[in-house]
Amino acid sequence: MVKTHKYETIFVIDVTKGEEQVAALVEKFKSLIADSGEIVKVDDWGKRRLAYPINYLTEGYYVLVEFTADASFPAELSRQFKITDGIIRYIVINQDER
Repeated sequence: MVKTHKYETIFVIDVTKGEEQVAALVEKFKSLIADSGEIVKVDDWGKRRLAYPINYLTEGYYVLVEFTADASFPAELSRQFKITDGIIRYIVINQDER
């Protein structure tokens, strides 16, 4: 049996892409996580002002996802965040190490 770990990820989406693309990106990452693990909780924070401008953007769409997955999945998730157009910032945290 593969040991699973608890993780959480927060990602920020560029709101200038439009509501439809924001919703599509949220669904893309929720399904990616669900395919490789189990989603515990999704907390959709919505559109918020950024603490500081990133690439001249001042607002972003925030999503927090808590999930369980095996240890190799966070690297793949980070890779997907990096190559996806529209993701401003992201972080994946192992909750087991807290």
